This record gives sequence, C-alpha cells and structure tokens, in this order.
Amino acid sequence: DFGASFSSLSSPSFFFFFFSFFFFFFFFPTSQRYGSPLSSSISASTGVFPKEALPTKSGYLPVDRSSESAIFYAFYEAQKPTSPSLSQTPLLVWLQGGPGCSSMYGNFLELGPWRVKFQEQRHDSFTLEPNPGAWNRKFGILFLDNPIGAGFSMASSPQEIPRDELSVAKHLFIAITTFLQLNQSLKSRPLYIAGESYAGKYVPAIGYYILNKNAGQLTEHRRVNLAGIAIGNGLTDPVNQVATHASNAYFSGLINQRQKIELEKLQSEAIDLAKLGLWSQATNIRYAVMDSLQKMTGLATMFDYTKKVPYEINRVTRFLQNEVVKRALGVKESVGFHRCSDAVKNALHEDVMKSVKNMVEMVLKKKSKVLLYQGQYDLWDGVASTEAWVRTLGWEETGNFLMAERKVWKRDGKVAGYVQKWRNLSNVAVFGAGHLVPVDQPLNSQEMIENWVLDQGLFGEKDLLSNHWGTFS
Repeated sequence: DFGASFSSLSSPSFFFFFFSFFFFFFFFPTSQRYGSPLSSSISASTGVFPKEALPTKSGYLPVDRSSESAIFYAFYEAQKPTSPSLSQTPLLVWLQGGPGCSSMYGNFLELGPWRVKFQEQRHDSFTLEPNPGAWNRKFGILFLDNPIGAGFSMASSPQEIPRDELSVAKHLFIAITTFLQLNQSLKSRPLYIAGESYAGKYVPAIGYYILNKNAGQLTEHRRVNLAGIAIGNGLTDPVNQVATHASNAYFSGLINQRQKIELEKLQSEAIDLAKLGLWSQATNIRYAVMDSLQKMTGLATMFDYTKKVPYEINRVTRFLQNEVVKRALGVKESVGFHRCSDAVKNALHEDVMKSVKNMVEMVLKKKSKVLLYQGQYDLWDGVASTEAWVRTLGWEETGNFLMAERKVWKRDGKVAGYVQKWRNLSNVAVFGAGHLVPVDQPLNSQEMIENWVLDQGLFGEKDLLSNHWGTFS
C-alpha cells in the first residue's frame, strides 16, 4: 500500500533544502557548463553536439540524501508555448520502459525536439535533425532516466535500485519536486506524466503517489499540479494482458490453431503462478510466452509485426555512448551508457507480473485525465492487451466508457486512428504504428498528445454513448 509508506519528505528542513541545491548545482553540472558547441554534426570520434539541440537544462536530481544515487534529466522548454506566461504552459514528464531502458531513447529517437540520423555511407557518423513530431512544440518536456541505474542515472549500489513500484514512485517524486523547485514558474504549471511499455507501471505509480501526497502531508503551496497521465503501449495489468497474446497473434494470421493452443497453455501457467504470488516464476513464464511467439512467427520484431527490420535502437545507443555527446548533456564523467540496464531488470524481476490497475482507478476517481494509446501492430502491449484490462476497471464510469462511441480520427483527410472517450478516460488506437508510436507516426502522435492535453479535436467533443452494443467504429 503506497499510502502506508509515505516518507517525511513533505516537510524537509531548511538545511536539507539548502544542501540539496548546493549539491545539485556544484556537483551535478548542467549541459551549459561545458561551453558552447561549435558544429551541427556529430561524428563518433571527433564531432561536437549542435548548440541549437542542447537541452534547456540537464543534469542530475538527487533521490537520497544519504547516497550519491541520482536521476539524470534533460529538459526542453516549449518551442511555441500555449500561454504568454510559461507558468501556465503545460509540462510533460517522459518515462521510458524496459524495465531499465533510458528515456534518452524517447528523447533522440521518438518525441524529443531533435532525432539522431545516421549518415547512409558511414555507420560511425551521424547528425541530429529537427523532429517535426516533437512533443515539446507547445509544452515543456522533461525526460527522466528512471529508475536509478537506468541510462545516465546513478545508483550508488545495486541494493538501492527499486524493487517495486512504491520505491520507483518515491524516487520519482523526489526528482520531480526537486526539478520544480529550480524555477518559481515551474511550480504552477499543469503537469502530465507520460511513458510507454514498462512505464505503464511507473506512470500510474507516480500519479497515484502524487495524488496521495497532495491529499495528505503537503501544504497547498508545495502540492504538485498533476493534471493527467498518459500510457503508451503499456504493461499495466499483466495477468489480464498476458492472456491476450495467443488470440491476438492468431487473429492477425501469424499463428495457427495448434500454436494458439500451445501459447494459451503457457499463458495460463503464468496467470496461475501470479495468482499464487509466485512472482519470479510467473515472470519467467511470461517471457517464455513471448519467446515462443517470436519463434513461431519468425518476425523481425514483436514490437511491430509489419516491420522487416527492428527499430533502429542501436544507432541511438552509439550516439549516447559518444563522450562529446555525454559532456554536452551534462553526464557525469564516470557514468557509462548501456541500452537497457540488466541491474534494473533484475531488481524488478518480481515486479513484472504485478498489477497497478488500482492506481489507474484512483487517478480516474480523483478526476485527473487518463490517456491510453497503442499502436495497432504491437504484439507485446497492443490494442487487445489494453482493452482486456480496461474492461475490468473498478471505476464507476467503466460501463459508460465501454459503451462510448469509438470515433474515427482523421488527420489531413486520412485515417489516423480511433478514439474512445468518456469523462476523463480516453483510449486511442493509433493506425499504422507499433510499440513506439512516436517513431512510426510522429505527426499523428504529436496531434494526439496536444489535443488531449488541450481538450481539443475529438478529445474536446461531447461524450456520446453508442446506439448499439458493438458499434464502436
């Protein structure tokens, strides 16, 4: 129970407040402390980070006063703020999944203002190019390498890496509130927490934690202005979600009836183990389900069954391992970079099959907005997987949501997806996308997040119930 374990951080002493700021600014330098970059291209051996692509702020946010554990962040201010006053411009926080993968992939591959583009003739040379689908066009965006030990974040020891969502949320809360204290205008900005994949657990956890802190120990001027949470292709309620893989693959034409039955047996085993509280064994069988499906289909990637090659993750990894890039971002010299942290994955092994659906329910009941979105081609955490757990939500409006009209979403006259909305819950199926929606549909995903935050487009229309059960398209 998150509420039973809140720390005393809501009323820190003046000494801790002063020490945190002194420690942060003098021992965790921001990107600007490394001088002015000189070029707009980066070579794996000699290049320089482009000046115009530098974060507004970057560095480290301590999460524990007794150790050096800290979360790395990169913040980009809105390119065209929605309000004349930045204090009213929404602020997005982005969390990557994994568990243990860096949010710098979200930054430089998916939805940040600049994307890595490799030169076709050389594998060791690359440039940064503006991202037309950037999510900071109208909003500020804060990328956090979470949990500690992931990406450029630092864990003083493996024992300090979180092993459950309560611990993850505690660290995130400290990091986010420390960041908001860096500038007076940040405190009042509407805050939206977003993330994908395994962040389908992190996002509800920190949303739940913030709302409980706001309702309990925090004075009004220290409360976090949480406006909503967004989960993309998320793992949120694993027991209900793992039961969908065989049917999803079968009805997509990827496996036959015999293979479907074989997968269903594995799925049932994972579910039974989870219900017995044998979490580690349940996680192992869940991975076995996905491994079996991979072997049956022979797909290039289970994240998008239409792709002939996997997502280009490795190019971003090489970019982030470059020492010039690390200095430009304000990364501590001793910190290396790995695609995804095995230490974090191992620490959260028993957490994998545990549900955070109750936290989504609490966020909904507190009237904060919730957006769920999925790329239609994802075999890991796609449309059917999400709908399976949404149907079981313990929310007083669930029945009306399930009967709400599912509207066709078009952009420039072409189908972009489908939007189902009731009250403060929206669910979007994104057409022509896989697990990494902003990679596959940058402009459509940009329109989706902007319209959702600003209550525009289909998100601003009056809620309607369908005339007939089943007429959701």
